[in-house]
Amino acid sequence: MKILVTGGAGFIGGNYALTMTKAHPEDTYVVLDALTYAGNLETLASIMNEPNFKFVKGNICDRELVDQLFAEEQFDYVINFAAETHVDRSVEDPGIFLTTNILGVQTLMDACRKYGVKRYHQVSTDEVYGDLPLDRPDLLFTEETPIHTSSPYSASKAAADLLVLAYHRTYGLDVTISRCSNNYGPYHFPEKLIPLMISRALADESLPVYGDGANVRDWLYVTDHCTAIDLIVRNGRSGEVYNIGGHNEKTNLEVVKTILKALGKPESLIHFVKDRPGHDLRYAMDPTKIETELGWKPEYTFDTGIQKTIEWYLENREWWEHIIKGEYQNYYAEMYKDRN
Repeated sequence: MKILVTGGAGFIGGNYALTMTKAHPEDTYVVLDALTYAGNLETLASIMNEPNFKFVKGNICDRELVDQLFAEEQFDYVINFAAETHVDRSVEDPGIFLTTNILGVQTLMDACRKYGVKRYHQVSTDEVYGDLPLDRPDLLFTEETPIHTSSPYSASKAAADLLVLAYHRTYGLDVTISRCSNNYGPYHFPEKLIPLMISRALADESLPVYGDGANVRDWLYVTDHCTAIDLIVRNGRSGEVYNIGGHNEKTNLEVVKTILKALGKPESLIHFVKDRPGHDLRYAMDPTKIETELGWKPEYTFDTGIQKTIEWYLENREWWEHIIKGEYQNYYAEMYKDRN
């Protein structure tokens, strides 16, 4: 099979490409990524020259480029990781989120229809459900939970989900959607909570924590997420939504303290800052559907996953230091200087 992985130089898409090119060497994976601030080609360095892998620089909103790529490659499956995802950035500038996360999805699905792609998979988020109260640990998001968004980011992802389901009903396009809880692991952009805290703690810098740090997230190790997506794409039912969660609820403050303890750093580095506007209180996913239908189970608990993550950041300082310094954006030019 030939599979298009959009946003495949980002955190989750990159891990998916790294994992699946090895898990399915009989399949060909083509990554399309615009290499914006969160896209890092260095993430894919180990597979750039693999025979079943190809990288293409481009934006999913570019209809001409997308059409040409689909015509040339004749994809069997399309998995869309490409998205603007940083909530704080969406509060500052919603426009790019609406363009990429909604119109980009339309562009991809139009190409899927035109070129007879067997299945389009949309990678979504638990944030489309809004949030849950902190005092009701019994409540979980299910696939039937009404959409109730809180930020321009989550609203754009919810709109994309509805558009995907509309294309399924109106045009008969074979689609699946996955909604995941917070991911963590290798190659995570240093602007996000866990890698930000690791990098700042290592530098003995203050660790900014929103509000009182009581907001709760369900944490999912990134390769567990990738395995779940692969199962859905290959075996999931068309037109269905699948929740993916790790059963690992932690407050933000618990996460930060865990990192400090693992690195032998004092809790005095924690610095509470003004809370984010519309900050969701709690996310918690019920993954019963994917567990019962497809037999998926996460391999990692938070304790095992966070230890593996911290070890990776200690062993791969060059990767995240390049991002902090801005040097990672030069990698594409260096990689392709003799290929044009």
